This record gives sequence, C-alpha cells and structure tokens, in this order.
Amino acid sequence: MQLTGAEIVIECLKEQGVDTVFGYPGGTILNVYDELYKHSGEIRHILTSHEQGAAHAADGYARATGRVGVCMATSGPGATNLVTGIATAYMDSVPMVAITANVNLPLLGKDSFQEVDIAGVTMPITKHGYIVKDVNILADTLRKAFKIARSGRPGPVLVDITKDVTAGKCEFTPMTPDVPEVLNRYTEEDLEKAARLLESAWKPFIYLGGGAIISGASEYVREFAEKLDAPVCDTLMGKGAFDGRSERYTGMIGMHGTKASNFGVSECDLLVALGARFSDRVIGNPATFAKNAKVLHIDIDAAEIGKNIPVYASITGDLSCVLKELNRRLNRQSHPEWMAHIKELKEKYPLKYTQDKLSCPYVMEEIDRVTGGKALITTDVGQHQMWAAQYYKYTEPRTFLSSGGLGTMGYGLGACIGAKVGRPDKICINIAGDGCFRMNMNELATASRYNIPIIQVIINNHVLGMVRQWQTLFYDHRYSQTVLQDKVDFCKVSEGLGCAAIRVTTREEVAPALEKAIAMQAPAVIECVIPEDDKVFPMVPAGAPISEAFDEDDLNGR
Repeated sequence: MQLTGAEIVIECLKEQGVDTVFGYPGGTILNVYDELYKHSGEIRHILTSHEQGAAHAADGYARATGRVGVCMATSGPGATNLVTGIATAYMDSVPMVAITANVNLPLLGKDSFQEVDIAGVTMPITKHGYIVKDVNILADTLRKAFKIARSGRPGPVLVDITKDVTAGKCEFTPMTPDVPEVLNRYTEEDLEKAARLLESAWKPFIYLGGGAIISGASEYVREFAEKLDAPVCDTLMGKGAFDGRSERYTGMIGMHGTKASNFGVSECDLLVALGARFSDRVIGNPATFAKNAKVLHIDIDAAEIGKNIPVYASITGDLSCVLKELNRRLNRQSHPEWMAHIKELKEKYPLKYTQDKLSCPYVMEEIDRVTGGKALITTDVGQHQMWAAQYYKYTEPRTFLSSGGLGTMGYGLGACIGAKVGRPDKICINIAGDGCFRMNMNELATASRYNIPIIQVIINNHVLGMVRQWQTLFYDHRYSQTVLQDKVDFCKVSEGLGCAAIRVTTREEVAPALEKAIAMQAPAVIECVIPEDDKVFPMVPAGAPISEAFDEDDLNGR
C-alpha cells in the first residue's frame, strides 16, 4: 500500500509496539504530528514543556519498563534540546529512539532556517544515527533503529528525517519486528575457568552494576550469591538487582559507598563484577582498587573488559545467560569466616545521620516505610541522589532511576513522568535538590496537564549541596556561586503550574505529607527544608583509594 513518510513513521511505531511518545512539535515535523493526531487512540503523545523533558521522560519510561522509549522533536533547537537527554541515555545504556525532522532535502547544507546536522551532533552519544533522505528507505531505517537500540548493550539511536521525506509516498509492507539476537561470545573454556576460579576463592565479593538490571538477571544473581556464599555490593545503576534487605547486601560501593562495601572489596581475594564498568566514582584510585583480588568480569560489552581495571578472567555475554550456566556448574561454597567478618564490618560501620532534625536520610526512610518499599524512585543529581541510594531499601529491579554516568541535573522530573506513564501501578516519587528542581521544574505543567500522579519531593537546603560539600572539605569554605538563598517560593511555583504543594519543616510532618500526596492521586509537590550543611557520608576523595573512605566521626577525630 502507498503511504506517506509520516504515515510510515506511525505504522512503524505501531509495528514496534510503541504505545507512548514524548515530544514537542514544530514546523519540520508537522506532517508526523498530523498523523499522530489521526492515530491518537493507538499511540499516546505526551506534550512536555521542553524537549529535554521529552528525552528524559522517554529515558524514564525505558528504564522503568525495559521497553524502548521514544521521543520526538522538530529541527534546529528542538533537536539540539534533546542532546542532554540522549547523552544521559547513552551513558547509562538506556534503549531509546529519538525521531527528529530536518529541513527539506534541497535546503540541507545551506544554513537554512532551523537547520542543524543533528546526526553529526549526536554521533558520539548514540549507538547509531541516521539521516533519512529517501522515503523508500524510511521504514527499514526505523526498524533498524529499534533493533539497534535494544540489542546487546542497549542505547539511544537517532533517526533524522527531512521534511520532504515525511510528505513523500512509497510502497509500505508491514513486517513483524526482529527479535534482537543475544550476543554471547563466551566458550565452554571461559565458563570452566570461571567456575574453577570461583571455587578456589576464600574471600569472594560480588560487585553488581546496571547490566544486572538490563539483562533481567536478578533471580540468577540471588542464586549465584547463595551458591558462592558471598557478600554483594552494588553501584548506583545496580540498585534493585539484589535485595537491599538481604543479610548478604553490604550497600553501595565507591565514593559514597558504605565502609562495609569499600573495606570488604579492598580485602577480598576474588571480585566478581557482574554487568559493571568500573567507573571512576566506584574504583577511586585504580592502582589500589581491589589490590588483593583476582578480578572476574562478566559483561555483554567486550570493550569494557580490562578497560579501567585489569582482569584475571572474563566472560563476554548476556549476564542472565552466563549466570544460568555458572549456577549449573558451580558447587555450593561455604565461607563462614569471611561472611562473619563482613557482618562485623556492617555492624561496626553502619550508615548513620543526626536524628534530632529533619534530614534527607530521614525523608528517604519514611518514604520506604510509608510505601512499604514498593515505590519507584527517580532522582536528580547531587547529595539527595546519594541519600536516596543509601537510605531507601531497593528490593526490585527498575525501581531506582537516576543519571549515573552523565550526572544530569534536571533529569529526575521528566524521568518520573515517563516512569509513571510506563508503570501506572507504581507510586512514582522524584527526589530533587532545590538546585536541580530549578532546571526542569516546568515539567510539573506536563504532569498537571495530563494528571499524571507523580510526587515531587524537593530537598531544599538553599545551596548546591554536593558542590558546597566539596567546597567545605577541600576549598576552605569558599562558597563560590553555591548559595541559593533568594525569593523563589517552590510551593507557590508548583501551585502555579497546577500541582498541590506541601511544605515540610519538621520530622513529624513528613509521613502525613507523604500519605496525603499518595491519597490525592494527582501530581503533588512536597518541599522539605533541611539544614544547608548536611553532608553525605561516607566519602572518598576523588582519586583516593576506596579503602580511605571517611565519615563525620573520622573528621571529628582528626
């Protein structure tokens, strides 16, 4: 059948099972939006307040559901406003397809109105990028984009389409989407070597990254930890891949990881890295990281093996497939002395905070208690992000969404909207600092427009908290441009954008505010006013060994 390019875009989205698109219209993409209007009963379009919000919402939708998130924008500034969201998805391996429209083909390369080579701009931050100049290849290009986005190590793909292609016609034949192949490159020898290594360890430690969630490996990880009889730590991206309430769980590793995790990894004789990339925020000084251990690295991306840390052995493949095989081969191990030592570390170095005032750790513990640990938490970036990672006990995968690799301030609100659209069964709560909230608070208008019942918690300390913490500890209290004491009233702003707002200044007010916001079934904002000098501990200075993690007690004892 003969269809226009715009009609082909919609048919391909339907073909791929897309039910929601986040975006913002403009001149070059008008033909596609006209078709979206005609198919509004099949594909829901969420009009965000800004294109960056659309990209973050598509990202949040993808992380929460495991499906490909889709965002759309027009040419020029519309397309470039997606860039930060695309980069965020790229750094955290999030499957996304960004569809943009460009000027007519004869106008390309002539500095035409709102012309930008968006495929060129995003080349370093996408798995692949296309510019479609022929309607006859449009359908195949879109199908390839979705396949690439969700294959192997997932990531964002950009499809830029000239406006005349969206108007042109060609023959369209419906197709069943390709099932992405599982890229396993390991051999029997790899598996046997790993099994022997695992069975020879006396002090094994499991280090979980985001790949454990992406691959759906949670149950295999649990079985693996039991058979290996090992403690488990995770990264920011790995939250929820292992039960945060388990006795084996030691907390996060790295710059703001627990002492139990940092000290334990520094003492272990075998470190098993599952779907992790040895980020600088995790390893600190690479020369001293896990210096007593042999490293077994399992990851789907061969480029990550040995990139940051030398490995003793490795397996390249999908983590679920690899662990299924290893669990079958591995004899049940027993390390009672090692596990008792890890228990002692946990008891000696618990996470703790001041109990006599309102604080973000208290807020996170109350959210955990009030929701029964069943909420889906998104965050922005900074102190509140670390507290959200430390003090809420994540027990399920895809319930903690945060910008890990890029560290994108302003990510959380859009991501929370996308997550709630994708998982309407979940209580979805975004945790943001006042600095982050300023960046994308206009997306509250998106939540209120569609009555998307998210809860926005603002941790308001009137400063850029994480930067101020560094200025306090390492810059002799020179607070350059980190004080946000001004006349902005977040509750009034939130109400002006169509959301209910509650200000909380005491511990006793937190639970009632949460309960009220949940009961509303409408977008709500809770502003929690905390002291400006609360700090995230433990902490490892950048580039220092993680074995040198310190907390407030250590500082006071110096």
